[in-house]
Amino acid sequence: MIYELLTDQTVGLGIAPSLIDLDAFAAVAETLYNEKLGCSFKWEQQATFTDMLIRLLETIDAALFTSLETAELVKYAANAFLATKITFINEIADVCEAVGADVHDVARGIGLDGRIGRKFLHPGPGFGGSCFPKDTQALARTAEQVGAPMRIVETVVAVNDARKRRMAQRIRVACGGAVAGKTVAVLGLTFKPNTDDMREAPSLVILPALQHDGATIRVFDPEGMNEARKLMPDLVYCKDAYEAMTGADALVILTEWNEFRSLNLGLMRERLRQPIVVDLRNVYGPADMVAAGFIYHGIGRPSVAGQERRAPK
Repeated sequence: MIYELLTDQTVGLGIAPSLIDLDAFAAVAETLYNEKLGCSFKWEQQATFTDMLIRLLETIDAALFTSLETAELVKYAANAFLATKITFINEIADVCEAVGADVHDVARGIGLDGRIGRKFLHPGPGFGGSCFPKDTQALARTAEQVGAPMRIVETVVAVNDARKRRMAQRIRVACGGAVAGKTVAVLGLTFKPNTDDMREAPSLVILPALQHDGATIRVFDPEGMNEARKLMPDLVYCKDAYEAMTGADALVILTEWNEFRSLNLGLMRERLRQPIVVDLRNVYGPADMVAAGFIYHGIGRPSVAGQERRAPK
């Protein structure tokens, strides 16, 4: 361990795993203004340091100081639980589509129960990023190794992986059953908005599958283009959302960037060759899309089609 490598035993080792990938400013902010913080320290002067840190972290509602093993498991368990919530609402969304219900109303309804809460109940194409995929796999693997397998977490991992693959099929169906020879515009590449992080992003599964089937993929992401190019160099990278959708047979929303919410629907309709929108983040309201003349496919809501409106010549 790192601590054993320290020659100066007046220096201590403290770990807050969720903060490792953050820059210095963000890490301090996350520490001081978080709802919870799990910490573990190995240091001869641990008690003195702990007292000092508690005073520093007085804005935190619940600070827990515990062993290295427990602190690590707290982090893994928290992320696995949140990943399970996401996977659960994604499967509820599938049921909603089958029975004609609205997943957002279902999420609001169950979120009113304080035991469940409203967070992490937004359906989508599957979770990605640096934490949830890694931590769910690590927890499942560790549990298996110590003889206490976690079948729920194993299932979450498998269902999430399968969901990303199924999103490609959803797009094929929306395009009439096949995408060969068609152009698909995609808005959003990163696993979530406000980052350039492409780790485990659903786009990395969905877009190569569509390319393999013969589609031309035109994409735009406000921050993730450079990182995406390294992983998917054969996509057509566009300067903005409207350029991406020009001449496309379908538009896919993969990441819920705020700027995509305010796009001009009339201009979108003019730029697209076919008025097909596959909204994998439910950025738009079905009624608005129908009024604008789109064939709209969301997540966990019935697909709807508006009257075709041609741009004036």
